[in-house]
Amino acid sequence: MKVIDKIDKIREELDGKENVGLVPTMGYLHNGHLSLVEKALNENEIVVVSIFVNPAQFSPGEDFEEYPRDMKRDKEILTDMEVDYIFNPDVEEMYEEGYNTYVEVEELSDPLCGVSRPCFFRGITTVVSKLFNIIQPDRAYFGLKDYQQYVIVNRMVNDLNFSVEIKGVPIVREEDGLAMSSRNRYLNKKEREAATILYRSLNKGKKLIEQGERDAEKIEDIMINMIKEEELARIDYVKVVNPDNLQTIETINNKVLMAEAVFIGETRLVDNMIIDSKKG
Repeated sequence: MKVIDKIDKIREELDGKENVGLVPTMGYLHNGHLSLVEKALNENEIVVVSIFVNPAQFSPGEDFEEYPRDMKRDKEILTDMEVDYIFNPDVEEMYEEGYNTYVEVEELSDPLCGVSRPCFFRGITTVVSKLFNIIQPDRAYFGLKDYQQYVIVNRMVNDLNFSVEIKGVPIVREEDGLAMSSRNRYLNKKEREAATILYRSLNKGKKLIEQGERDAEKIEDIMINMIKEEELARIDYVKVVNPDNLQTIETINNKVLMAEAVFIGETRLVDNMIIDSKKG
């Protein structure tokens, strides 16, 4: 495995190579990331894992400086998995002095996480488009825990005619249901226990749909009230939306996305679940 930190060098390494898979990450790898890497290894001859904590997706006051980093550990994990390349540029390599070009997907970036994090998705689509141009992958892998990101990247690829196939990989959860996230490390023991309210509330919504409830707002209200019973939880949003365009719905008559963002203490966690009401 090679660790490369320069754009020109990774381009030189990959020049003429085919069947390349890319797993974009911000590092501090957990089993959710590793499920993406495993899928990439199974479907490609060459796998590149990018590790780059992208400042463009952090708003002022967010945890860019504190975001967990452990390149030594990440390198050991990916070496054991027999990944071909780690692309680990620094900020100046990706955003040279005077950088002033951004990619933004309108409408899809506005709801859900876009309300409280208005710069977030512009930062993601910008860095992902740069990675696609640099690596030129045939396939790229994204975890469905960040479902809105997955939808937005798909739209960007379609609209800008990138020749890359986007692969969504299911959420990986802890034994108690908490979705794996690098930010879980911020949680103390009491907060970690409280964080299970996200998955439990999603299961409550799922059960209501399976029992025949079709009023989306009613389901949201029941989930919200359940989360509010957890004293350490503070709701950013809880929404039942169309999984294709992320727009709110009144009556459930097909597949729906239940999505939520909840602060547990000072840590903001996201989770989601897709339910097909016709199978309920």
